[in-house]
Amino acid sequence: MAEGIFTGLKVVDCASWIAGPAAATILSDFGADVIKLEPPGAGDPWRAAVPVPGKATDYWWQLTSRNKRSLAIDLKHSDGLAVLYRLIASSDVFITNFPLPVRERLKIVAADLLAVNPRLIYGSISAYGEAGAEAARTGFDATAYWARTGLMDMVRATAHTDPARSMPGMGDHPTATALYAAIVTALYRRERTGRGGVAQTSLLQNGLWANACFVQNRLFGEHVVPRPPRAHTPSALANHYRCRDGRWFLMALHNEARQLAAFLAAIGATHLVDDPRFATQSARRENAMALTAILDDVFAQRDLVEWRSILEAAGVTFGAVYTVDEAADDRQSRDIGALVPFADGKGLTVASPFHLDDATKTAPARAPAVGQHSEMVLRDAGYSTDEIAKLKGLGILG
Repeated sequence: MAEGIFTGLKVVDCASWIAGPAAATILSDFGADVIKLEPPGAGDPWRAAVPVPGKATDYWWQLTSRNKRSLAIDLKHSDGLAVLYRLIASSDVFITNFPLPVRERLKIVAADLLAVNPRLIYGSISAYGEAGAEAARTGFDATAYWARTGLMDMVRATAHTDPARSMPGMGDHPTATALYAAIVTALYRRERTGRGGVAQTSLLQNGLWANACFVQNRLFGEHVVPRPPRAHTPSALANHYRCRDGRWFLMALHNEARQLAAFLAAIGATHLVDDPRFATQSARRENAMALTAILDDVFAQRDLVEWRSILEAAGVTFGAVYTVDEAADDRQSRDIGALVPFADGKGLTVASPFHLDDATKTAPARAPAVGQHSEMVLRDAGYSTDEIAKLKGLGILG
């Protein structure tokens, strides 16, 4: 098998839940050797997340921890911390999302580890950043990325409906990609300067980046108007519609001057071309509610499968509103390598969201059990059989 881009890169994943570990997962996809640090016993708390109520599964753990080797070690014990420091001496990247006070208590802040290895890239994720009054505050993507940044408020159906809840990992995975980018940028700097350093990001900063269009409006002093009801959309040609079979699709016909006539002909509404309410783009904006009502009636006459064929033939940009079942069975997603098989051939997983030409990603191996590779990792670090036995006897090694 061809070597990955990061073959030989040693990564210590000392993080929990999703964002930090997922950044390490992306590195592993391209060949990095990722050592997953976990406390002995139950291991990473993310293992206990149950995605299907009433059913014991580890689906989310398999997604975030593929390709990794698990080392179960008690960092609260001085001998356990010594093990970490010994690993750090020969590592390239360390990743953590532990709260800042926890890092200080465990002696794993950036200054501690960079003193051991000045070439180390210290990858750090926090909820609200590492400066200011809230630096030590804990948070999840639902609270820091989604709720705090205006996203939760802006995507509600109307200004009068309840705020929309986020899905698990909805902010964590984009934030993980940002940390990956920061780490790779830091690795590039190390190639040029020889020095390591801190690569950090936060859920708050990534949420603001995701909501940057509206936040930028406000930064220029503009009042951001809450989303109007669907029937009151500013543009009927960039709206979502329900078909006869109850399925929805979102249309995005933005180049109206070039596309409108062909679109109206395709849906059998050429009579609207001469309707003064819709003759110009400004008129269509003024009468968007009326045009939406007309299109509602039109699209209610056929099923989604029929409209898909018609709109595609007319060159209209649109997207069917998929269920999760459909997204997981999407042929296009498999063709582009977004959904890939596990190395053992049993089932699929979601791949990291980018590719490089002539670079083959590592076939995703199953996520490890707690401490599955503890002895192997320590032997690789130069520990003797007697030293490993001692750590076991002290209860430090899981």
